[in-house]
Amino acid sequence: MDQQLSSDAVELLKEMIAIPSFSREEGGVADMLEHYIELRGYVAARKGNNIWLTSPGFDLSKPTILLNSHIDTVKPASSWKRDPFTPTSEDDKLFGLGSNDAGASVVSLLHTFFHLTSTHQSYNLIFAASAEEEVSGSNGIESLLKELPKIDFAIVGEPTNMNMAVAEKGLMVVDCTATGVSGHAARDEGYNAIYKALNDLEWFRTYQFPKQSNLLGAVKMSVTQINAGTQHNVVPDKCTFVVDIRSNELYSNQEILDIIRQHTCVAVEPRSTRLSSTATPLDHPIVTRGQKLQRTIYGSPTLSDQALLSCPSIKIGPGDSSRSHTAEEYILESEIAHAIELYIRLLDGIEL
Repeated sequence: MDQQLSSDAVELLKEMIAIPSFSREEGGVADMLEHYIELRGYVAARKGNNIWLTSPGFDLSKPTILLNSHIDTVKPASSWKRDPFTPTSEDDKLFGLGSNDAGASVVSLLHTFFHLTSTHQSYNLIFAASAEEEVSGSNGIESLLKELPKIDFAIVGEPTNMNMAVAEKGLMVVDCTATGVSGHAARDEGYNAIYKALNDLEWFRTYQFPKQSNLLGAVKMSVTQINAGTQHNVVPDKCTFVVDIRSNELYSNQEILDIIRQHTCVAVEPRSTRLSSTATPLDHPIVTRGQKLQRTIYGSPTLSDQALLSCPSIKIGPGDSSRSHTAEEYILESEIAHAIELYIRLLDGIEL
């Protein structure tokens, strides 16, 4: 691999770190990336704060691989001791907000795109730097996909130590409401909404979905918030609670919602059913090549833009997820070089 690729990628990441790019406020980094791409002689396309480019000589008769990662970051934790927007190199470590999640993936995938499109491939490539991933926003990859041709396979860059997440749990958050009748707590009046909710709370705690995934395990439901009552002497007429549900690939979110409604008495309303679980066949050519490159395959419990893709995909990128969203976030510059090398070895000459 040309060492200039990794050197250029690290320098680009430093520029990204220096520009605040919170979710829904990614315009500055999008401007910079658009300019950087065009200086390399490519034509960048843009929708909102999403930037993408396609391989020269794009041919609709060929399959298309998407290289995607996100440019938005969370806000810095209060415990940062360094300036999170000043890229700081110490030995092999590059500190800065978004360095690990997921700036290193963005710059590694972009420079992989530059390398692979300089030689003949049997597929088209699209590189996309998307917005709003950290908030699962509708103006991120979901919006961008409407502008792109059919995607046959996607690589989603997230910090995985360059191992391959071939499956990912989905997410559905539901709001539940138990309705009772108010009354004076001193007398035998009313119908206590908290008591009405108890059986359903216990069901959420104990129910086991029968289909379990080899990669993702069981569907997991957790009651995470609850609220009821106005004051101590009033029987509450409403009890609301929130359930966080992490689905496996064996159930759609709609199927899970139907099962919940069949077993509970409370009113159940999903905030969204769009963040589905995903799984890619283990015999897919890119997965099998990754295994030959000694990449571990696993199922990821955490959500990414994989959830919004309808094509087969893997989540793979430089860095470690344990560094994400932490003070003193960093990436190893050597991890970026290693990532570009592995991405190229994974994709160069592949037949889909």
